Amino acid sequence: MPSETADPAEATVVALTPMTAEHLRSYLDLRLSAEGTGQFQWFGFKSPAAMRRRFEEDGCIGPDGGLLSVMLAAEWAGTVEWFPGLWGPAATSRCWTIAIGIVPALRGRGIGTQAQRLLARYLFDHTRAERIQAWTDVANLAEQRSLSRAGFHEEGTLRRAQWRGGAWHDQKIYSRLRED
Repeated sequence: MPSETADPAEATVVALTPMTAEHLRSYLDLRLSAEGTGQFQWFGFKSPAAMRRRFEEDGCIGPDGGLLSVMLAAEWAGTVEWFPGLWGPAATSRCWTIAIGIVPALRGRGIGTQAQRLLARYLFDHTRAERIQAWTDVANLAEQRSLSRAGFHEEGTLRRAQWRGGAWHDQKIYSRLRED
């Protein structure tokens, strides 16, 4: 899987790897914790059993998307995921939408930027994707900076596009094209 140096001064290597059973446990623990859900990540409870079944079936990587571990050297640092986005008929207007979750204690170190850049490169190298997109809450300035640094371009604001925490939230949408 791809890897990149996050900070040349520290020679810290960020890599994407398939999920392991240990990574899945860490992911589920983080997803269910108050620290992990944070301000922008809480979408309500979901079944951990469904995620375990998915891991047993396909390792969380399939033709309709996937979930990879973000590794900081040998330390599990979070996950990146991709799923289909549609702008018309699926046969002609499909792209990938990506998402990321980094362990709160490791945020602010450039790990997310490197991981999103690596995931975009992986998807362009191994799928027919022409467009990869991501969106984030208008108040999530750190993720907006991360996407820009990873080579994504801001396209605009999606008004009241996401229901979370009992309210509608505006989202900033970003994209990266194969030619970028």
